[in-house]
Amino acid sequence: MKDKQKKAKKPPKNKPKPELSKGKRSKLEAGARIALIGAIVLFVAVFGIGCYFAVRSVISDGINPPDLAYDSEESLEITPPDDITAPDDISDLFPLPDPEADDAPAIAAIIPPIVDTGLVIRPRGTLIFVIDDAGNNLRDLQPFLQFPGPITIAVLPGLANSVESARLIRAAGKELILHQPMEPLSGRDPGPEGIKMGMTPDEAKEIIRTNLNEVGPVAGFNNHEGSRVTMDPVLMQAILEVSRDSALFFLDSRTTADSVAPQIAREIGIRIAQRDIFLDNEQDRASILAALESGLRRAEQNGTAIFIGHTWSPLLAGILTEMYPQLIRQGFVFSTIGALLEQGK
Repeated sequence: MKDKQKKAKKPPKNKPKPELSKGKRSKLEAGARIALIGAIVLFVAVFGIGCYFAVRSVISDGINPPDLAYDSEESLEITPPDDITAPDDISDLFPLPDPEADDAPAIAAIIPPIVDTGLVIRPRGTLIFVIDDAGNNLRDLQPFLQFPGPITIAVLPGLANSVESARLIRAAGKELILHQPMEPLSGRDPGPEGIKMGMTPDEAKEIIRTNLNEVGPVAGFNNHEGSRVTMDPVLMQAILEVSRDSALFFLDSRTTADSVAPQIAREIGIRIAQRDIFLDNEQDRASILAALESGLRRAEQNGTAIFIGHTWSPLLAGILTEMYPQLIRQGFVFSTIGALLEQGK
């Protein structure tokens, strides 16, 4: 009896839990893995989107110096100032900016530094720099031949250094064009081998063909001065017919807002390019950077900006070389007139 009571007091043994079948266990493990992967993917997506918009706000913060008007639509004939002389030492064209000087703003003031995130930067615009008046001397030309990116250089005809300048430009791999002199509104002589009012269309064509043979082969040509000629429909048709028949592009330097070149080009069925910004109406650093800033904003808005500068501008080559790597990092693309027109933009 006592033995039975003792046995009755023993706690009952725990019943073993039924084991899951192999198939059910696999399903549960697979479900857990899927849930974990989904959570990770969702986290990465949310985090990535957040980073994208944060970085985008930094990159897209653009160019916000004081609001600057675009070039005046008045006549803008550009001739070298009498007091501008090229330095004897080319290195003088690349001065280090004095941070204490009021008139020496830094490029960084125009283009904010970029945050290196490893992301692909959206292109901000295409920049095309055309350097006029090559041929006067080889010293002024040399710094532009050393520019690290694409650039277009326009050579005046009929000068002592015209042919050699053209040869050096081609050898440097830069785009070469003829800088065709044309009569301005002032009536002054635009230079050797120029087109003047009163000439017949055939005379104008012959002058251009002669000049092309002198400095060619070239990719195209633009006008040197020429505010009076570019307002004349008869002469401009003759000029643009040479462009069409020779398969060479024409760049309207737009020394006057009254140029008829775009209208004539449409009538004869060709496309031309037009200057947007003169870089060196004033040759001091602050003015050149202000013109550059205006062109960068135009490139962001319109996709492209065409700048014109001059070989005799003493600070221009140094500024362009200084700002080139930073503009590339900011997402701007450097190109040439010929490449732009080939792309059909």
